Amino acid sequence: MAEKIRINKYLSAAGVCSRREADRLVEAGKVTVNGQTAETGMTVSDEDEIRIDGKPVKHQDAPVLLAYNKPRGVVCTSAKDEPDNIIDRIHYPVRIYPVGRLDKDSEGLILLTNQGDLMDKLLRSRNLHEKEYIVTVNKPITAEFVTRMSEGVPILDTVTRPCTVKKLSAREFSIILTQGMNRQIRRMCEALDYRVRKLMRVRVANIRLGDLPAGQYREIRGAELDRLLAELGNDRIFKNNSQ
Repeated sequence: MAEKIRINKYLSAAGVCSRREADRLVEAGKVTVNGQTAETGMTVSDEDEIRIDGKPVKHQDAPVLLAYNKPRGVVCTSAKDEPDNIIDRIHYPVRIYPVGRLDKDSEGLILLTNQGDLMDKLLRSRNLHEKEYIVTVNKPITAEFVTRMSEGVPILDTVTRPCTVKKLSAREFSIILTQGMNRQIRRMCEALDYRVRKLMRVRVANIRLGDLPAGQYREIRGAELDRLLAELGNDRIFKNNSQ
């Protein structure tokens, strides 16, 4: 008899979505198991017929992890009613999802995968994965600005975590975050009376944007992938695809 696991974990392992999104789909009544509406927390196995909006769920045989250099104007959503959605832009042959998001006006590195567990671990703020950005602002950067950004800025009824900020030129700085609040860098700058003119993400954990052209993607594999999975404690995923 096949081992049964919670339905959110099953959908995540199948590459359908994250566990959190799976719970939302179940709560919305969009998931059925053997013809019956699924319930939150129920357990299932490969012997069950599981459908979302009437379409059968199938496991992805080949795990995928991509690095994409998102241009400005592309929206980090898989919603087909968004004409500038990232999935149509990439047009990858396997169903994938963006890991987190970059604002429409931001650019640079975003990861995409068909592995829900991997997505969950990358998105958990408590895991403190670093994300590095290069930011251009509207006026000269002062030592006070660098200090205040580094120590934490009051936004959204809280104070941002201390972070690493380095002045690169008169109006450009780098910043390394370990959290992902909504429009965090823009809000931090605005709280200090600065405006962001350009924002580019150049690194997530150990994955670097490098010289990847805008609008292009590359598959993450080999030592780069192994290092990321080791950091996530997730080395079972991709075990047949990291060579």
